[in-house]
Amino acid sequence: MTTPMEPKRLLATGAAAVTVVLWASAFVAIRHVGSDFSAGALSLARLLVGSVLLGAFLLLGRRPQQAGQQPGPRQWPGRRDWAPLLACGLLWFGVYNLALNEAERRLDAGTAAMLVHIAPLLIALLAGLALGEGFPKQLVIGSLVAFAGVLLIGTSTSTGRAETWGVVLCVAAAISYAVGVVTQKPLLSRLPAAQVTWLACTIGAVVCLPFAPALIDELRTADASAIWWVVYLGAFPTALGFTTWAFALRRTSAGRMGATTYLVPVVAIGLAWLFLGETPAGLAIAGGALCLTGVAISRRRGRSTEELQSHEAKEESAVR
Repeated sequence: MTTPMEPKRLLATGAAAVTVVLWASAFVAIRHVGSDFSAGALSLARLLVGSVLLGAFLLLGRRPQQAGQQPGPRQWPGRRDWAPLLACGLLWFGVYNLALNEAERRLDAGTAAMLVHIAPLLIALLAGLALGEGFPKQLVIGSLVAFAGVLLIGTSTSTGRAETWGVVLCVAAAISYAVGVVTQKPLLSRLPAAQVTWLACTIGAVVCLPFAPALIDELRTADASAIWWVVYLGAFPTALGFTTWAFALRRTSAGRMGATTYLVPVVAIGLAWLFLGETPAGLAIAGGALCLTGVAISRRRGRSTEELQSHEAKEESAVR
């Protein structure tokens, strides 16, 4: 017999699957348009498209308050919210995109995806320091295993030789992403998730405005197909991908949703093989497997941590 909760779980699972595929496809799309757009111009174009679409989504989704209705959550950040918002927009959307776009001019899409997705481990480490979540034994072991994977990836690419600068840029992207997420987390208890995402995306676009002249020049010479791929990056992995992520996150625990992103490198490798004919070298695949294994080990929580997460989930649900 189907319970009322099952359709909601199915919808959440479907939304999470859409997010994984869209975020994985971003690595392939970035690699594809790398010969037409420089890293800065591509970042600006993607964030502008994402910001416009997310802003339109918020505007169209806002319903007027009716007479006698209780006011909803605060719809504009307070003074204390802007510092973490600026950090999130600068690092997660600005620096992350710039570093990743430049890295994929040197590394294949699959290897870049594997390297960037050490970010969940970094998030756990930073949360232990900044948010008081501690350092469980599994986290320490997982970090060491994942670090060994990074070393393996750093010794090989799809051409058989390491592109050191590409690896460094991917690690920088992962660090920027992790710090951005940790600064974002407190905001989600005070502001709507969609609004936080839109503001952070807009801040990232403003940070990338110095690349506007390069974007204008490159748009004039780029192929129409490359321009459409840039629009795709802004509309789907950015605007839609973050929307489906928020939809699923509202209906499941943060831990389970975080675990789904570990599938992104696997899907990215498959898409890169299918559309670009790229396959990472054996050492890179082994390194990626170690990274994912380390992340899996780090996700094994003790009972007390699970109870704490359950309590936090209930509190977040009450706030929403």
